[in-house]
Amino acid sequence: MTKEQLVVKVENLVQRIGKKEVLKGISFEAAPGEFYGIFGYGGSGKTSLLHIIGGIEKFTRGTVEVLGFNVRKTERFKKYIGIVTQKPSLFRDLRAGENIEFIGSLKGADMKGAADLVDRLGLKDHLKEPTAALDAGLYKRLSLACALLGPPKLLLLDEPFSGIEPESQKLMLKEIKDFVDGGGTCIACFSSIEACGAVSSCVWLENGILTPMNPSGLRQKWEEEIRNLYEKRDGENA
Repeated sequence: MTKEQLVVKVENLVQRIGKKEVLKGISFEAAPGEFYGIFGYGGSGKTSLLHIIGGIEKFTRGTVEVLGFNVRKTERFKKYIGIVTQKPSLFRDLRAGENIEFIGSLKGADMKGAADLVDRLGLKDHLKEPTAALDAGLYKRLSLACALLGPPKLLLLDEPFSGIEPESQKLMLKEIKDFVDGGGTCIACFSSIEACGAVSSCVWLENGILTPMNPSGLRQKWEEEIRNLYEKRDGENA
């Protein structure tokens, strides 16, 4: 695939925060129609990597291109991105429907399409509720709906399924897969392996180093890490 066809191209990415090297020479590519999963424990650098791609965090050296734009030289790529951060980022003083309307107007979204999206995500009966009062599952669904307005070409998701019930996970995953099947690109971070069967490409991020894996290899790696954790704990308690 040529450089012009890639949605994301990262080369030799290094990020230092103080004396700590968070990301250590990371390189990867993401293409149209790809669901790219970044798996790893908390504190492994997943959020920093996602934020760098989204133009939220700075980095020390390397090259990051999104839709052909060098993220260090322009912010023009941001209008093609939808993002769901781990921390709440919606307007909490607005009602759920008002967030859809306001963010949709900023993105110039087709509101008929937005209404269909709201319906598919099971939000239709919650539009008049205060955003701050939504439970975790509804809030994540609303965040995804807002991120998909436009629609974007690149969807960035940080722990999209963390702390929510299976019904919300199911509805969100269907929308993500439909987005990808329609030619969109999704890069998502996960600290559990439940989603490894849904992604088209997966990598393991640990100590700032990215390792490509297939789903079966990822499961094996996860089981080994859990086993080592228990063995270490048992040794300390012996």
